[in-house]
Amino acid sequence: MADTTPATLEAAIAASPASLRVALRETILFAELDDEQLEHIAIAGSVMSLRRGVVLFEEGDEPGEFYLVLSGRVAIAQESTDGRESLLAVLGPGELFGEMAFLDGYNRSAQARALEESSVLMVPYEELRRLYEDTPAALWSAVQLLARRLRAMDRALSDTVFLDVMGRTAKRLLDMAGDRDEFEMPLTQEELASMVGASRERVNKAIHAFEKLGWVTHDQRRYKITNRRNLEIRAR
Repeated sequence: MADTTPATLEAAIAASPASLRVALRETILFAELDDEQLEHIAIAGSVMSLRRGVVLFEEGDEPGEFYLVLSGRVAIAQESTDGRESLLAVLGPGELFGEMAFLDGYNRSAQARALEESSVLMVPYEELRRLYEDTPAALWSAVQLLARRLRAMDRALSDTVFLDVMGRTAKRLLDMAGDRDEFEMPLTQEELASMVGASRERVNKAIHAFEKLGWVTHDQRRYKITNRRNLEIRAR
């Protein structure tokens, strides 16, 4: 496991308490908390600066904390018995991960690693226990979070069943772009293929087809969407 650069949050809160509270409040898990509760959660945690490839936890690890992405991107991945990797999700700023093991009591179900230089807020599970003991109504937010996770799984399964490789590739490119037309791909070719659920050759073939159609251009990892509408139609 690669090194990380930890730092307590107390100094960060003193410098910019408002921005940290906003970052926590914008997550579904903490949206209904007051400023004092949010500050307790922040102080209980620590900020970790991550280089690309840093692994925060492995599948099967005993859990003890959850994370909030502050900057960069984090991949959630599983490995099959024959060593092939399946990239389940790419998480960006404002997204939570690692909370499932707190809710179901099992070990980690996947690996989490930084796809690029990133920073995350790591908070011990004990802080969540205190929150739910003091404010039982906050558990409804956890229920909402679980419901969103299930919906995301349903969509992923639907994509696998109903979309071909070109459709899934189009959808992943749009996911990576967000609301931008130009973006830097945080994934390697192998990682993108893993997320699409196809071989690297077939995904590259799909991207080349989009280029010939005039929907996308790219140079190394720099991508530009030149016909978003057609790409969105192909992703349906």
